[in-house]
Amino acid sequence: MASHNSAQGDFVDEALKIVSAATQQGIVLRLMGALVVRLHCQKFLDLHDQMKRELTDLDFVTYRNQGDKLKLFFTELGYTPDEHILTYFGDKRQKYYNVTNGRGVDIFLDKLEMCHTIPFNGRLELDSPTITLADFILEKMQIVQLNEKDVKDTIVIFREHEVGESDKETVNASYIAKILSDDWGFYYTVTSNLSKTKNTLPSVSILDDETRVDVSSKIDNVVKYIEKEPKTLGWKMRARVGPKKKWYRDVEELVR
Repeated sequence: MASHNSAQGDFVDEALKIVSAATQQGIVLRLMGALVVRLHCQKFLDLHDQMKRELTDLDFVTYRNQGDKLKLFFTELGYTPDEHILTYFGDKRQKYYNVTNGRGVDIFLDKLEMCHTIPFNGRLELDSPTITLADFILEKMQIVQLNEKDVKDTIVIFREHEVGESDKETVNASYIAKILSDDWGFYYTVTSNLSKTKNTLPSVSILDDETRVDVSSKIDNVVKYIEKEPKTLGWKMRARVGPKKKWYRDVEELVR
């Protein structure tokens, strides 16, 4: 167990070092992915450890107008740019590799474009050193082929935090509901995945009953916000077609 934890610790240290150095240079860089759990869930960190959640890459988001500063910034930290991705996708996404520690860094600019699009304009200042908890839930729940690790991360975030209408150590369900109210496809994926996550709870053997009840009720609460939010005309028209027509983007791995 110790080696597992120390590897996770190195990962967190490296991530924090990068965000701190970026801040000093006036670059707004925020962590995404599993590190949000590592940094926001001190009380239930053991639960994340028990789930044997391995950290693999460092994922960040920044604003597009800061994209030009990234190459020099990461190079000075000992990372080598993926020139192919920089050339063809550099205004949307950049990748860097650290040969010494074998780590990769993936950076999205302005938005995360995967199965669905999560916009970050005006959102990155709301939390630090990570994205907000609401954006994290959207990041995890937008994945059409939901993965076990995404479910684990989501369970721990809900276990540690209340659901409400602010971004301060709270899952802002009102923001999630607004984002989904004009995009039926995104709504369909997120609500399906929240339901899948809830249905997984009984079979995750390391969870106690209190955790299952707590996480389940918080998921229900988020869904209540989503359903209550008035939907746009475009949403309603797309809803009529439903899942008969493809509602998401296929995610091509950027390694071609």
